[in-house]
Amino acid sequence: MKELEDLKGVGPATAQKLREAGYENVEIIATSSPYEIAENTGLPIELCKSIVEQAKEEIKIDVVSGYELYKTRQNIGKITTGSQKLNELLGGGVETQSIVEFYGKFSSGKSQVGFQLSVNVQLPKDKGGLEGKVVFIDTESTFRPDRIAEMAKSKGLDPDEVLKNIFVIKPQNSEEQILAVEKLEYMLKDENIKLIVVDSLTSHFRADFIGRGSLSDRQQKLNRHIHNLQRYAEKYNLAVYFTNQVMENPGMMFGDSTIPIGGNVLAHAATYRVYVRKGKDEKRIARLVDSPNLPEREVVFRITSAGVTD
Repeated sequence: MKELEDLKGVGPATAQKLREAGYENVEIIATSSPYEIAENTGLPIELCKSIVEQAKEEIKIDVVSGYELYKTRQNIGKITTGSQKLNELLGGGVETQSIVEFYGKFSSGKSQVGFQLSVNVQLPKDKGGLEGKVVFIDTESTFRPDRIAEMAKSKGLDPDEVLKNIFVIKPQNSEEQILAVEKLEYMLKDENIKLIVVDSLTSHFRADFIGRGSLSDRQQKLNRHIHNLQRYAEKYNLAVYFTNQVMENPGMMFGDSTIPIGGNVLAHAATYRVYVRKGKDEKRIARLVDSPNLPEREVVFRITSAGVTD
């Protein structure tokens, strides 16, 4: 694969602008819009069109057989949620090479599941873990080390060691969030990362892009963002768990009108889509809304001081 400077019209100064905007390699440029690159870098649109076309010529499309994909899926690992019922809903737990979305209203338990997975992924494999580390992207200031420590103790783990294995990133807006994910590659290569948690994926996008006029731009950026996460999941055999905000659908006259933010971009990207809502006391109801291989159904689990359980 060529370096950025090998592309026609890209000198050291232009390459630096591209890298500072998150376009660190030819592959990222090839899958980006020239208009988006121009907006993010300040480079002329004609130059951006040229370098995108050159980058596309460098990309080779891999074709593999169904059998090869089947063999690859034999390497998939699964992280226990802490609840046997919730594990069954997801086909055995949160699996690597996939994206799992939990959406629901405030206090429905989405973040708590993310905390629990951040602890459980560090467990030995025979106890439902992957003996791996975590990247936790906190967009709503929800990360609570004391809660993580409480969950770790209930699992018989050293809270200090568990927290040392969780790398927290706190982006201040959607651009920082996108850039943070694009720059994760170096960490994924050097650390044994087995889980990426984004809590929540859509919060900054919802705040930064207001009104129908900005909807197209928001969806384009969100699409690129979620596909970077998907690429990491497959390339590094890790799991991606993200929470999503919701809104009310005024067009629904009957039943639950709660729908997730992000439209078709997130609907198509998530491998497993789970709607979670609060029940009585500590109970939560989780409904599998979409999956490539599992039926839609509901289960009940609990969130206690010890964490997620049945």
